[in-house]
Amino acid sequence: MTTDARHLDPSLSVDERVADLLSRMTLREKIAQLGSVWGFQIVPGGRLDRERLELLLGNGLGEITRIAGATNLSATEAARIGNEIQRYLVEETRLGIPAILHEETLHGLLARDAPVFQQSIGAAASFDRALVEEIAGTIRRRMLAMGARHALAPVLDVTRDPRWGRIEETYGEDPYLAAAMGVAYVRGIQGSSRADGVLATGKHMVGHGLAEGGLNMAPVHAGWRELRDEQLLPFEAAIREADLASVMPAYCDVDGVPCHASRELLVDVLRGEWAFDGLVASDYMGIEQLQGQHRLTPDLGTAAALSLAAGVDLELPRSVAYAEPLAEAIADGRLDEALLDAAVIRVLTAKVRLGLFERPYVEIPTEAALEGLARDERRLGRQLAARSMVLLENDGVLPLPRAPRQLALIGPIADSARDLLGDYSHPLHVETLLEIANQPMFGVQAHGSLSLEDELAGRRTILDAFRERFGPDAVRYARGTGLREGGDDELAMAVDAARGADVAVLVLGERSGLTDDSTTGEFRDRRGLGLLGRQQELLEVVVATGTPTVLVVVSGRPLALEWAAHHCAAVLLAWVPGDEGPDALVDVLVGDVTPGGKLPVSMLRDVGQVPLQYRHHPSGGRSNPRGDHVDGQAGPLWPFGFGRSYTTFALSDLVLDRSSIATCDDEIGIGVRVANTGDRPGDEVVQLYLRDEEADVARPVLELCGFARVSLDPGEAADVRFILHSEQLAHTGVEYRRIVEPGTVTLWAGTSSDDRPLSATLAVTGPVAELPVRCRFVTSVSVRRA
Repeated sequence: MTTDARHLDPSLSVDERVADLLSRMTLREKIAQLGSVWGFQIVPGGRLDRERLELLLGNGLGEITRIAGATNLSATEAARIGNEIQRYLVEETRLGIPAILHEETLHGLLARDAPVFQQSIGAAASFDRALVEEIAGTIRRRMLAMGARHALAPVLDVTRDPRWGRIEETYGEDPYLAAAMGVAYVRGIQGSSRADGVLATGKHMVGHGLAEGGLNMAPVHAGWRELRDEQLLPFEAAIREADLASVMPAYCDVDGVPCHASRELLVDVLRGEWAFDGLVASDYMGIEQLQGQHRLTPDLGTAAALSLAAGVDLELPRSVAYAEPLAEAIADGRLDEALLDAAVIRVLTAKVRLGLFERPYVEIPTEAALEGLARDERRLGRQLAARSMVLLENDGVLPLPRAPRQLALIGPIADSARDLLGDYSHPLHVETLLEIANQPMFGVQAHGSLSLEDELAGRRTILDAFRERFGPDAVRYARGTGLREGGDDELAMAVDAARGADVAVLVLGERSGLTDDSTTGEFRDRRGLGLLGRQQELLEVVVATGTPTVLVVVSGRPLALEWAAHHCAAVLLAWVPGDEGPDALVDVLVGDVTPGGKLPVSMLRDVGQVPLQYRHHPSGGRSNPRGDHVDGQAGPLWPFGFGRSYTTFALSDLVLDRSSIATCDDEIGIGVRVANTGDRPGDEVVQLYLRDEEADVARPVLELCGFARVSLDPGEAADVRFILHSEQLAHTGVEYRRIVEPGTVTLWAGTSSDDRPLSATLAVTGPVAELPVRCRFVTSVSVRRA
């Protein structure tokens, strides 16, 4: 290790420290800073392998991939192993540069014993930014305890195709909702400063959720206006409003150019227009796919050159292209070494900002500290799971009586802890690693200590929660069928259970994950959107008994539930609720918590409606001139923003504090009163929408531009005040410039995209204003008790 380096002097500026370090580096040491290794490559069987460490990290390293997430190490073991790796890098390599340790954090830290929260699509249904930020803060604290400083989340993809399995990882169909939730998540996980936080990663830039046919990684066909005004907006918002530290390109190609090789996307837009100065980290094997899947080149060195020239700084999860192939591309002139230096500078800058040179090691967390964190996580997890649930139908059967004579709990997910966990949770990745072990394309080796049974041990099921709440004698359980298979005997047992009950609760849906038996999640795409296997048959035979039937849907994607809407006594979406899902579900079913979640997607009637969104253009959303399809309605079964309650609410007094707003740097206050007019406490999500009535290009007929979730007791009212800035009226005009135009804007306040009882007109005045830099994306909101 060098002892006279100015880069170790914290009194110098970040740029001075990085420049000094770069001047000392060999070509191989530079390339090593752009690479990574899997945690299990150097920690086989849970113990650090010194020989592999020296072989793979001898020249230093940019990142370590998932010490916790790709192994079965506990938090204390992961912290200890991380310290050993850092100690080797700091004390035994020539330059002593520590590595950044990254982990997956989509809906909780992907690590042994870490909690699994509600999946992102459900978090979006909560319409609760503050809660999402608070939960992200717990993820940050757990990561810091283990020494991990780079989080591969949030997913900011905007999607309208529920056939795509990864829709569960997103915040839904609306760019404003994705931006608002994404900004909240980034603020929570990054913390107040780089030195005390972790790097959040916005992914996948861009268009991953628009893939043709709803097929994962398939090409994207979208114009630049749609990309800029919808798909890119959450990324830009996270950068401008939350100082997002890292971005991950998408696997797909957009108009023929793979995102990992797109200078237009990553250099011109991201670094040029948005002035982003953070890290661009490849999606796993994304650079290799330029050679393989995308067939841009048969040569891995050329793929490395294309990706580095496009601005991809780090290759994850292991060094393949950013290794010898990259060295060869520089040696034979295919790549200017100055581009390598630029990427190395960005990696070193991130490490200096994180304070890794001053604090490369962490204090091993105590069991008491971890249990204190776990208490907060359990409380917040139960709160998010409950607040995310969306009540779609209810004929009065809910809430359930607290002391029922007999309840029937039926369905393949009713007694399954595993199926309450979303894609990118540790138990599901243990399952995945065991399935793909020793497959060369993944670079994964079998890990003898991994066990799905151990991961699921102690996790509660919905049946557990029902029996605990109502008593074992009051609950009759029958599986009825499997998710994709089942026999007549089980159906008969379910019918028998339902006939003898006051109410039948059916828990149906899908299985998240990456394994072959999973039905939703990454590369688990579907052609249809109905209930799989014999689940629909199970539902129909239970309803046919005449027992009031409550359908609870556990699924990462919105399913086509038209039959259920017309025949069930109640329909409740639980999404993929995580560890606290069972108790949160019972809280909602019995009325301890009044459901207040809202749909972050439009719920279609049939798969043939794909794609379906409320933000369609004026000529969309209908078959012109008649409206509906020949064989059914064109509109959604339930609209975006919709959700019922056990109480009632009324909106009134929509007031604008002025009648006009200038096109340039101006804002307006918008007030609305919401009152709980029922006899139960509950939450209402007050939603603010707008329509640009005059534009030089076709604009959406409706756009969400603000929301507030308000908790009210019976008879209580509150005044909600939004501050809308003129920047939020911007769009990409006919000449591809971002502009704010004069004209008329209509504003609505409502409780869904289809229920907007209050409206007002706003005049936008002044000349057309070009907006090369936009800083305001999320509408500020305040709530005051009336």
